[in-house]
Amino acid sequence: MNPVQKAWTVVIAGFGVNLTLGFLYSWGVIASALSDQLGWSAIQTQIPYMVASITFALSMIPGGRIQDRKGPSVPLWLASALAGTGFFLASRSLNVAGLTLFFGIFFGLAMGFGYAAPTPAAVKWFHPQNRGLISGIVVSGYGLAPIYIAPLSHFLLSHYGIEGTFIIFSLLLTGILFTLSFLITNPPPAFSPITISFGRKVPLATARDYSVTEMIHTRTFLKLWVLFFLGTFSGLLVIGQMSKIAQEVAGIEQGFLLVMVYALANFLGRLSWGSLSDRIGRTKSLLFTFAIQAGIFFVFERMTNPVLLFLAKSCVGFTFGGMLALFPVLCADSFGLKNLGLNYGILFTAWGAGGVIGPFIGGLSRDLTGGHTLSFFISGCASVLGIVLSVLLPSKTHQVK
Repeated sequence: MNPVQKAWTVVIAGFGVNLTLGFLYSWGVIASALSDQLGWSAIQTQIPYMVASITFALSMIPGGRIQDRKGPSVPLWLASALAGTGFFLASRSLNVAGLTLFFGIFFGLAMGFGYAAPTPAAVKWFHPQNRGLISGIVVSGYGLAPIYIAPLSHFLLSHYGIEGTFIIFSLLLTGILFTLSFLITNPPPAFSPITISFGRKVPLATARDYSVTEMIHTRTFLKLWVLFFLGTFSGLLVIGQMSKIAQEVAGIEQGFLLVMVYALANFLGRLSWGSLSDRIGRTKSLLFTFAIQAGIFFVFERMTNPVLLFLAKSCVGFTFGGMLALFPVLCADSFGLKNLGLNYGILFTAWGAGGVIGPFIGGLSRDLTGGHTLSFFISGCASVLGIVLSVLLPSKTHQVK
């Protein structure tokens, strides 16, 4: 296999890994079943989700370190074992404590180790001016996952119940992740990065390689961390309640359909914003995503028509997905490639913080107010703050301060 073929194999396999791990974004379907079949409250359904989110984020740090030192195969093997074990044991413990441990901790670890491996490996094969495109392709799998996971979960839940559904996903996740682990590698030493030439691009300088200690003492890192937190918080605050929002705001009984539409928009956003940032710049792209989100969140409660709700949620998915494509390349542009796995793992803790606080507030506001208006308003305010901080980022992200 020649270098170009190998590079694209890594990209496609990385897409497949994220397509498999994206189960988290379909949690709304499981949460709805836990509520309807087992009588869980809204806040109870969000506890395993919140724990999975923070575990996912924190395990990106050791996962990234392993990827930098041992290559991507080892963390992917760990992800395979943890995902299969977690879902199987969750099927035997269908209570808050059981799902918090086996879905929240075990699958959270699997996501962290698995997600840490493919993106750093893939972007190392390509020129800096193609990082946005490559990052977007790889992470888009995570956003697209609910397109098949949501209807598959809905089908399995209706035929095999929650227990059977978890067992089936245990087998699927283990087999797919283990197989793909053999296709993802870092480029060899002294490898000349591949360039994809099309269209006019914004010139990007390659940053020197920062250690973790050097990175966390820069103002650029602090700004990126807060921006990542705000984007995650505002998005995940409503994602965990997506099926219920569809039912209660617009009367859509098949709430999993909203999950699927959101996933498609999320997928397209990851592809589009990553590639767009190669042309107009990272910070300008980030500012636009926050601006679109802010506008949508402030009018979300008025989207009582199913068509309008689908449109609004698509816009949120499109911009939220874009952020997940932008932050890996913002980290690479700002702090170099050598320690990208670990450095991005540290930055990704912002996603974990937003993933805990956002769903908690979303579930709590639903239980206390009986609706989602407060959630939408809070997400809108967080997006406005994101606009302000985006303006304060250096126009060229490699100008680290």
